[in-house]
Amino acid sequence: MFTQKIYSVSFAMLAVTLMLSACSDGGTGSEQAGQDIESVTSSPTNVAYISNEEAGITVIDLNTMAVVNQFLAGERPRGLAITGDGKYLLAANGKTNDLSAIDTLTGETVHRIELGPNPEFMQILGDTAYVTYEPGGRRTEALEDRDFENEPPAEIAVIDLNTWTMTQSIPSGLETEGLEFSSDGAYIITTNEGDETVSVYDRLSGNEVKTISTREHGKRPRGIKRTPDGMGYVVTAETSSDLIVLGSDFNVIKTVKTKTGPNGVAYDPTGQYLLVAAARDGVLQVFDAKSLDLLKEVPIGKRCWHFTYTPDGSKIIVACGRSHDLHVIDASDFTSVTTLPDMALPWGIVTYPPSRGSLDEPRAN
Repeated sequence: MFTQKIYSVSFAMLAVTLMLSACSDGGTGSEQAGQDIESVTSSPTNVAYISNEEAGITVIDLNTMAVVNQFLAGERPRGLAITGDGKYLLAANGKTNDLSAIDTLTGETVHRIELGPNPEFMQILGDTAYVTYEPGGRRTEALEDRDFENEPPAEIAVIDLNTWTMTQSIPSGLETEGLEFSSDGAYIITTNEGDETVSVYDRLSGNEVKTISTREHGKRPRGIKRTPDGMGYVVTAETSSDLIVLGSDFNVIKTVKTKTGPNGVAYDPTGQYLLVAAARDGVLQVFDAKSLDLLKEVPIGKRCWHFTYTPDGSKIIVACGRSHDLHVIDASDFTSVTTLPDMALPWGIVTYPPSRGSLDEPRAN
């Protein structure tokens, strides 16, 4: 479906052109050429990266909303994260059971780190990546038939981005689907759809701090986001179609009904709105961030799992897996702008510079 393109070729040609032009500019040409060459060898900016489970990584130029590149990763890439300098895109590969580190300038995979079965969700904090995977593989039995006591839990791989090695693996709940950090970075909070819990871990030691059952509040917890004030969390419950609100002590405060199959969740850059991708109903829901009153619903595609704002906050891009497209929404009035077709089971989306979205948010680094 896609033609593989590599940035380095076009950048090299551009660099040669700049140098030739500089030679005809007199005494200042060589200095100018040096500046121009340096600029084209920096990491791409104002771009979005989309993981296609059937076709690697698609790169979108956010100025034109056009596809400009396609990177190879491992098989079935899903979770994505971008390093703070934009130099590396990390992809969790569900079939090859590893993590790819892709040079965003050349499109080449420069590191492959073995994880374990079914890696999926990923977040970066500082110079460390945290990636969920499932040593026991994905379960297919009904919840009431599960042998919870004997099932191996999911794990959180801790990856040092300086050495590109796994330094630790933290046991989590069953089928960990989402991961968030506390505002001070002290805790990792995970959503575990297999045993319907939210778990809290000390980030440095990996020790379990608390586990909260969601069964009385919502079934199959998936997405999770910290509230803008850092004092709570919201969790999407896919099967029961609920939004679960947790306080700073991680106890449930209330639940709010959503459309069917909520998954990705994120606040807008101002903290005024909370967005939920109701994947099975094909809508992006917009809630008031404080009251959680429903304000608007935007039609999107089929089985849209994740979304992001653009770095300037003007648009929202939603990755819709089963309709194989991206839906672009005007963030000022939540109306549809355009649809980018011909994706290949798109799962996740992040931008550089990092933007608020269901997989990422702006970071200090």
